[in-house]
Amino acid sequence: MSNYENNAYFWQKVDTLYLSSGFTLTRKKGDVHPVFKNLIYPTDYGHAKDTQSVSGEGVSVYAGSLNRYSITALAVAADILSKELDVKILVGCTEEEVEEVLRFLNQTDYQKTVLIRRGMEIPAWGVTDI
Repeated sequence: MSNYENNAYFWQKVDTLYLSSGFTLTRKKGDVHPVFKNLIYPTDYGHAKDTQSVSGEGVSVYAGSLNRYSITALAVAADILSKELDVKILVGCTEEEVEEVLRFLNQTDYQKTVLIRRGMEIPAWGVTDI
């Protein structure tokens, strides 16, 4: 793995983006998707305020049952209908909730999602002798 892959400095930036924005809840766990009635939200869902996303509503956030100030992972979705890539933040998710969110996001043939788990490695160029 190169020094630029999944390191602590990247996650520091993601934390800053999320924690400085706040979270607006738009759907509760168990709510039905407004368009696709067969989709049931596996966790609370909303958007990070004052952020940019392809939908125009802000970066999507799936909030689990643990600490909502702690980012668990990112999900990157490739959607062939809208011809876009979309990043989603998973916060406070247990391993089971992560799996449920992935199943939820991968239910259609038009969108598929991969997970980027949080890494904590500090690259060699970031370590000082002090």
